Amino acid sequence: MKYITSLICFGFLLSCSIAMAGAWDMGPFDNDDALDFVSELEDSDSTSILERAFKDVTRSVLYISAPECSRAVAAAEVVAAWAGNPRAEIPDEVASWVRSKNRVADEELIALARKAVAVVRDSSKSELADLWRDSGSNYDVWHASLTDLLTRLS
Repeated sequence: MKYITSLICFGFLLSCSIAMAGAWDMGPFDNDDALDFVSELEDSDSTSILERAFKDVTRSVLYISAPECSRAVAAAEVVAAWAGNPRAEIPDEVASWVRSKNRVADEELIALARKAVAVVRDSSKSELADLWRDSGSNYDVWHASLTDLLTRLS
């Protein structure tokens, strides 16, 4: 019986959407690409890493890959925190980076973050949005989290 249960669980895992590969939860920092971004952020003193993450999704005329989208969402969360509107839970590394800045995020960076999040939400442009849509009911929760992020970036 234990063997059959294991096979059923394995089959279920195989049938899950690829959106969950490298992700362990639905939050903006709950995936490998976002944590890679956070690691790079720790080593950066400038905002160029944030700008690059946003421009990777906003300047593309192509369908944007999930890793790029995940990085842009994580970067937008950093900007929201820096602007004084952090989500309830952010990695300690992000909080530390934000505290190390002697000024608040400027309006141009906030506008770029908002534009990037809007692109990520658009399933005609974003693989990440497509993957979450394919995940079923999780899409609504994910989409609501991006709506909340946009509000915190206002």
